[in-house]
Amino acid sequence: MNAAGAPATEGGEPVRGPVRPGGLLDILGVASVVLDTTGRIVLWSPQAEELFGYSAREALGQYAARLMVHERHLELVGKLFADVLRTGESWAGGFPIRHKDGSTRLVEFRNMRLLDGRGDVYALGLAADQSTVRRLEQDVALSERMVKQSPVGYAVLDTDLRFVSVNPALEKINGVPAAEHVGRTLREVLPMLNSEPVETDARRVLATGLPVVDNTLIGRTPADPDEDHAWAHSLYRLEDTMGNVLGVAVSVVDITAQYRASLEAEAARRRLAIIADASARIGTTLELERTACELADVAVPELADVAAVDLLEAVVEGRRSTLGPSEAAVIRALAVRPEEGSEAVLAADPPGQIARYAPDRLVTECVRSGEAVLVPYVKDDDLPRIARSAEAAELLGRAGLHSYLAVPLIARGEVLGALDLKRIANPAPFDEDDVLLARELAARAAVQIDNARWYQNARNTALTLQRSLLPGHPPLMTGLEVASRYQPAGATIEVGGDWFDVIPLEGGKTALVVGDVMGSGISAATTMGRLRTATTTLAALGLDPALLLEHLDKTTSALDHSIATCVYAVHDPHLRQCRIANAGHLPPARVRPGRPPELLELPTGVPLGVGGVGFSTVTVDFEPGDELVFYTDGLVETRRHPLDERLDFLLSLLDDPARPLEETCDFLLRTLHHPDNHDDVALLIARARQLP
Repeated sequence: MNAAGAPATEGGEPVRGPVRPGGLLDILGVASVVLDTTGRIVLWSPQAEELFGYSAREALGQYAARLMVHERHLELVGKLFADVLRTGESWAGGFPIRHKDGSTRLVEFRNMRLLDGRGDVYALGLAADQSTVRRLEQDVALSERMVKQSPVGYAVLDTDLRFVSVNPALEKINGVPAAEHVGRTLREVLPMLNSEPVETDARRVLATGLPVVDNTLIGRTPADPDEDHAWAHSLYRLEDTMGNVLGVAVSVVDITAQYRASLEAEAARRRLAIIADASARIGTTLELERTACELADVAVPELADVAAVDLLEAVVEGRRSTLGPSEAAVIRALAVRPEEGSEAVLAADPPGQIARYAPDRLVTECVRSGEAVLVPYVKDDDLPRIARSAEAAELLGRAGLHSYLAVPLIARGEVLGALDLKRIANPAPFDEDDVLLARELAARAAVQIDNARWYQNARNTALTLQRSLLPGHPPLMTGLEVASRYQPAGATIEVGGDWFDVIPLEGGKTALVVGDVMGSGISAATTMGRLRTATTTLAALGLDPALLLEHLDKTTSALDHSIATCVYAVHDPHLRQCRIANAGHLPPARVRPGRPPELLELPTGVPLGVGGVGFSTVTVDFEPGDELVFYTDGLVETRRHPLDERLDFLLSLLDDPARPLEETCDFLLRTLHHPDNHDDVALLIARARQLP
C-alpha cells in the first residue's frame, strides 16, 4: 500500500487505473438532460427525476419547455435553445422551473450543443438546485477567504507530500513565493530546515487518519535565515465524501515569541536553581580554600567549562589592595575546576600558586575596575590578554577557548579577587544573562570568602599565640620517656585552650600536666598560657598534686570566670610511683606489659575555677615499661557515640606496650580523632624507664 492507502505494485509504484469517484456531483445532485433539435427529451438521468419530479417514462419524448417551464417563459427559453443549437455557444445561468408537484424552483443551468458521430445535433442541459449551488459556492468562498486572510499558514500536500497550494501567510513564514512551493516537497522548498519530523508526521497521518496537533518545530527559513524560529504545526488527512485520500492539510503557527519567552523563563528558572544551589553549597565552612572550591564547583559545568577563583595576594594577607592603571595584579589562585582535563585547565594557575598579571590582562582590569569583563567571542588576539603568559595563551588556543568572562569578588566594598570563567565545549557564548548570574554567584561567594579570610587571619593569630605558649619537644627526663602531640581545632571553629607540659623537678622527679580551658579563641589561648605559667611556678615548689590544684583553682577563679580541667601527676623514678590529682578531667590510661590497659580510678574532682572544693591525690605504681596516657576530650568525644564506648575504644588501641611512643601518638590521633569533632587535642604519653 502507498501512503494514501492505495494498492501498490511490488516495486512500490502505485497501480495506475480508475480512481474511485468523488462525491461532489452527488452533493450538487447534477441532473443531465439531452434534447434533440426539436426540443424533445431523449435522455433523462436519475438526478433529473429527483430535481424535476418526473420519471424517465413520463419525461422521454416530451417537449422539455412545456414539461419544465412556465408558459410565460416559453418564448425566452425557445430563443435560448435555438441560440445554443445555432451558434454552439454554451449558456449558463439561473432559471425558475416548474416541478411536477406544481411548485417553482430556481435551478442553475448549463446548456451546450452536442454532436454525435453522424453529425446529428443535440442539446445537453446540466442542472442543479440553485440553493445547493449557492450554499456550496458560499462555503468555498468562505473557506478561500479565511485561508487567504488567516494569519495562520496553511498548505495542502498531495499523497506524495508535494505542495498543492499554500496561503499567503505560509508564503510569508517560509519566505518563498507560492508558485515555488507547488509540486515540490518540504525539504526541496526549505533545505535549511530539518523537515524529517514533519514528513514523518505527515506519512503517519496519511496512513492512519489520526491528526497530529501542535507539534513544535525549530529552525530557520529564507524569511529569517539568521535567527531560529519556532512553529506549531498540525496535520489532518484530507478525504472526499467517498473516503478517497486526497492528501494532507497542514496548518503552521509561528510561536517564536512564546518559544523565546519559554527559553527565557527556563533560563531564569535555571539561574534561580543555580543561585539556590550556591546558597546551600558555598560557605559550609570557614576555610578559605574550601569556600573558593565550592564557588568553582557551582560554576562548573552550569555556567562554564573551566572556572578559577583567584584572590589578590594583599587581600589574603589581610591588607586592602587598590591597583593603579599601570600596576600589575599579584594574584593567588585558590581553586580551579575541573581539576584536570583540557589544555585550558593546564593554562590556569595551580591552586596555591602566586602569579603576577600584567596591567593589560583582562583579570587585572576586572580587579582594578571592580567591573565584569566579557569577551563573548574570543579571537586569537584576545588570548594574550586572557592568559598570564604566552605559553598559557597557546594552551588556551589549542583547547578551543571561544568565550571568556571575569567578574569581581566584592565584599563590603572591597575587591577581593575575581571569578574567571571560560567556555570551550559549551558552544554558546557568554551573554548578559550569564554576566548577571556570575555576578550573583560572585557576590554571594565573596561575603563567605571574606568571612573565611578574616576568620583564618584571626585563627592564625590565635594559633600562633597558642603554639608559642606550648612547650617544644619534651626534654629528656630521668627515668622517663615522653612523646606528645598537639592538634589544633578544625578551621570551622577557633583554636581552643588545650595544653600539656612536662616539668623537670628536683630529685629526678617529673611533673606531667594535661589541661583544657573551656572556650576558644585568643581568650582561651591566653588563659591557657597563664595557667601553664602558674603550674610551672607552683610545680617548682614541690607541692603535693592536690595542693597544687587548689592553688591553681584560686588562680583560675581570678581569670575572668574562666573554667578549666586539668590532670597533674608527679613521677618519682626511685619509688617507681606516680602521684596524681584530677580537676574534672578525663582519667589517664595506664598500660602495663602483660596486663590489659586500664583507666585509672581517680576522684574526678571539680574543674578549676569553680572554687570551694578540695582535691585528692592518688598514688599509683609506675614500673619501668609502664605507660601513662594523658589526653583531652577532643581525642575521644564525638556527637554520635557514648563517652564510655569511646574510652573503651581508646583502651583497645593501647594493645602494644612495646610500640614506639611517637608511633602511638600518631596512631591514636589518626584512629580516634573523629572528623565531626571540631575540638583541639592535647596528647601526652610517658613511659617509665629503668634507672641506670
